[in-house]
Amino acid sequence: MATLEQDWVLLEPDMRPLAHTVPAEHRWIELSDGRVTVYGVCPPDQFQRCRIEHRLACPAQPLPDLWPWLTSLRGENARQAERQDDPKLPPPPEEWPDAG
Repeated sequence: MATLEQDWVLLEPDMRPLAHTVPAEHRWIELSDGRVTVYGVCPPDQFQRCRIEHRLACPAQPLPDLWPWLTSLRGENARQAERQDDPKLPPPPEEWPDAG
């Protein structure tokens, strides 16, 4: 579909989710002249429908990093789980240091 900027975007056919369920920069609305534009109103009207890009729904495409902070958190949680599941504990020192 043509955008306001005269570019083209491939939208998922026959899918019009409620706009508040889609991140602001990924909501596309159809205008009366047939073009589409990103619908960044926050919060959107609870009954507003929007379109989404095909790349978000296509299983052959990698999912974009919609929330970088969440991706970072997921990575840290995975590393933390690996550390907790690691059965190897560091060996105790041969001789304890003199603390006193």
